[in-house]
Amino acid sequence: MTIDPRTLDWLLDSDPALRWQVERDIVGSPPQTWQATRARVATEGFGARLLAKQDADGQWAGGSFFPAGFFDSAEPDEPGQPWIATTWSLKDLRDWGLDAGVLADTAQKLAENSRWEYGDLPYWGGEVDVCINSYTLATGAWLGADVSGLIAWFPAHRLADGGWNCEAEEGDSVRSSFHSTLNAVRGMLAYEQITGDEGLRDARHGGEEYLLERRLLYRASTGERVGGFVAEFVYPNRHRYSALAALDHFREASILEGTAPDARLADAIDLVRSLRQPDGTWLQGAPLAGRTWFDVDVAEGEPSRWLTLSGTRVLDWWDSASG
Repeated sequence: MTIDPRTLDWLLDSDPALRWQVERDIVGSPPQTWQATRARVATEGFGARLLAKQDADGQWAGGSFFPAGFFDSAEPDEPGQPWIATTWSLKDLRDWGLDAGVLADTAQKLAENSRWEYGDLPYWGGEVDVCINSYTLATGAWLGADVSGLIAWFPAHRLADGGWNCEAEEGDSVRSSFHSTLNAVRGMLAYEQITGDEGLRDARHGGEEYLLERRLLYRASTGERVGGFVAEFVYPNRHRYSALAALDHFREASILEGTAPDARLADAIDLVRSLRQPDGTWLQGAPLAGRTWFDVDVAEGEPSRWLTLSGTRVLDWWDSASG
């Protein structure tokens, strides 16, 4: 670890949802230390505040992906997408490290009460959107739900170029997208981390190869940078791709499998390093528009603890492996 002590103190002076990850991934604290901090997510800060928003039927905001009544009112005219419904709330809690035992009856309640806005499909069966299915696969594994249908869904819906695209099911695209593919492989990685089941590893590796062939940044056809989004780091990133989000995935996969970083990540690493500020922080990008329950990070242009956590652990992982 190479980080300014003042920056480290700033990172540690944070919500338990973030602090335990700083302790584990940057400080290298013993498990009993970071696990004790992680346990506080259920009772303090962001985790406790979001848990308090859960409905009696197991949902948040009365809906699976959108708040109840969203399409029956003027709400669709609001900027962006609301980030307060069940799928997003559970994704946040899982990412923050909440102990699944705190939500012991939620999987059953959602099986009984929650349906997808698309086709009125049952919650744990997923729907047709790969990003939604990736979140559902990971969250279902975390909560102990039956996600067997989704386990079969991912290999069956890979596109010919190796990845996934949320628009493919509507017939709008036969090419994979960076955003959809990253979400797919992250969901499959989380499933394997939680369950120990390696049944989706080949499909995940195929999607990771799609990104690696493009060095996380470039079009396969022209070699040009795919778009400004790869260098636009933001937390929460929700569904959005960035070089930093992709590198954090490859770091986790490397740790799980005990493998060295792929050399094709070098350009993305250089990009992340170039955006680090002199004090070792990374600045918040433009937050995704849409309703939230409450703010969990700073305004655009300010130093972000969440992005600094991700950037620091990615560079530490890469630099340690490369000597």
